Amino acid sequence: MAVQRAQGAEDRVRGAGGRVLDFLGRQAWMDRPSYRLENVLSFAFNAFGGARNRVTNFLNGVWLGHPVHPPLASLTTGALGTTVALDALGLLPGRASTEALDASRFAQRALGLGILANFASAATGVTDWQHTHESDRRIGLVHGVLNLVATGLYIQSWRDRRRGRHGRGIVTSAVGYAITSGSGFLGGALVFGSGIGMDQSGERLRIDTWTPVLPEAELPAGNKPTRVDVDGVGVVLCRDGDNVSAFAARCPHLAAPMEDGWVDRGRLVCPWHGSQFDLHTGVVLRGPAAAPLPCYQARVKDGMVELREGVATPLGVGRVRYLDPKPGQCPEIASAEEIAQ
Repeated sequence: MAVQRAQGAEDRVRGAGGRVLDFLGRQAWMDRPSYRLENVLSFAFNAFGGARNRVTNFLNGVWLGHPVHPPLASLTTGALGTTVALDALGLLPGRASTEALDASRFAQRALGLGILANFASAATGVTDWQHTHESDRRIGLVHGVLNLVATGLYIQSWRDRRRGRHGRGIVTSAVGYAITSGSGFLGGALVFGSGIGMDQSGERLRIDTWTPVLPEAELPAGNKPTRVDVDGVGVVLCRDGDNVSAFAARCPHLAAPMEDGWVDRGRLVCPWHGSQFDLHTGVVLRGPAAAPLPCYQARVKDGMVELREGVATPLGVGRVRYLDPKPGQCPEIASAEEIAQ
């Protein structure tokens, strides 16, 4: 009885949405079709040959610094929400016929924009989804299927409107928008609940003076990163010839332990999904990670590897010129005097 009461209390706290997510996350039968879909996606991306990485990097949002899917999804829902709102405005009683006609015309145009944005959102979303696992993968699969069904309804609505069947088109797009809203709940749970698409590199190291962290002799000479804990924060050290680099211990993509990765031709490679980061700056060179790997300044002095905090970029300063970094150090923001020179 006590166990039942505790379970009931937990259900009330989680609400209906939480129960839906739990139910979907337990549907292991979805794994077989989802991995088959992942194989199809891999073949499709491999068909680009040498341009594969450029295509996937673009879809993952490496150029933007975070995934492209969320802003595209916002554009999609905004356009579709505008369609539904204009449809409702056109149906209000007492409106002039010209006003209703204008509302119908602009609703159709907003619907067309929403359909195009939905295709772009789907392309970026499925690229992000293929690197998820277990319950997140299952919820993401349902999210994608619902969006696919809704897109089919939007296309049918657009065709009906073109043929003059405005009433049928209004009903069809309204049903599609209801499905999109439910799908949006699942997508939001993946982002805010599981952190899909969010920077998961973890806590940053905050030391502004050079601090010894490891004897140089204990740092292997091969391509294997070494983890150290500094003030309770994990850091991985990498040796590249005579240079030493230092990064956050977790991959920004899905928090993979970077000490299990390896160094390959001046790149630090994530052990889970193959994201590649520049060994001197932490900049993403290959996704699925979109955010850079946090980088710290590193040096060897008197036989000890020393670290200090990298120079942070203030919010809103995304395109300032950087000073050329020295090996093993993060790039530093140029001062106003240096930029003027």
